[in-house]
Amino acid sequence: MMQTMHENAEQVRHVPVLPLETLAALAPRAGGRYLDGTLGMGGHASAVLASAPDIELCGLDRDEDALELAKQRLATFGARTHLFHCRYSGFADALGQLGWSKVDGALLDIGVSSLQLDEAGRGFSFYGDGPLDMRMDQSSGQPSAWHWVNRESFDKLKDCIATLGEEPQAGRIARAIVDARQKDAIDTTAQLANLVEKAYPAAWRAKARRHPATRTFQALRMAVNDELGELQRFLDQILAYLPVGGRLAVITFHSLEDRMVKQAMRHWAEGCRCARHIPRCVCGHQPEVRILHKKPVQAGSDELAVNPRASSAKLRAVEKIAEASGS
Repeated sequence: MMQTMHENAEQVRHVPVLPLETLAALAPRAGGRYLDGTLGMGGHASAVLASAPDIELCGLDRDEDALELAKQRLATFGARTHLFHCRYSGFADALGQLGWSKVDGALLDIGVSSLQLDEAGRGFSFYGDGPLDMRMDQSSGQPSAWHWVNRESFDKLKDCIATLGEEPQAGRIARAIVDARQKDAIDTTAQLANLVEKAYPAAWRAKARRHPATRTFQALRMAVNDELGELQRFLDQILAYLPVGGRLAVITFHSLEDRMVKQAMRHWAEGCRCARHIPRCVCGHQPEVRILHKKPVQAGSDELAVNPRASSAKLRAVEKIAEASGS
């Protein structure tokens, strides 16, 4: 029985979110070139490569462990895969190394991976005690979650937890962290989770559907990895690398990220951008994309039964219909 449970956990760990929906959104075609900016363990990339002959894929990830697993998974596709250890906002450099000026489709699956969550030593989760790290790229030299928890000011901690975690108890939590670290450093995920839980009012703890530390851990992870900045830098660049007919699919797990993607796609899909008081269009701007779904695509009951982590996933996608025009 234990072996079966372990096998099931491993199977879920390697299943990509919204696999059929993502493939339909990208509509990969034979001989096309595709970008997977968040390669993870290669689930989506494998599906794209297997969908049509002669497809080439450029896969990026800043997590070296995930990149190694993806390399093994995609080995069967041989020279059709090109993998790079880098942030997805740096995709232009990777494409430049390949001599690609355009890609027929691009994919992002944003958020923490099962690999990161399940490894206590990475410090992403409070379900297993580990060091306060949370860096997706542990070789980056960037400050870890330990630095945020033990060195940042009360105001910066409060703002981080309130904004990125959308946590209503951000002030109480930040105060508890600052008070506790004056006595001893907060070194582990269990220490931090315990602090946050105690900072929650008893009545809130009793009614909470999730662990009280969920939003705080989410906020710290997003801050450590500059996740909103990373997404914005990508969105600012990607449209220029899609030809007419090229597609972009983005899967988010957080309301702030989903809002950024929705707003960017709506902006690209706009026609005239003149000020409202101007009676006739003078900007000449035409829509650059067609939004493929009126509402974000979400996991159905069958997928959720196998992979509960897909519950907060939202897929948005566009097809490029014209090059930029006007202002």
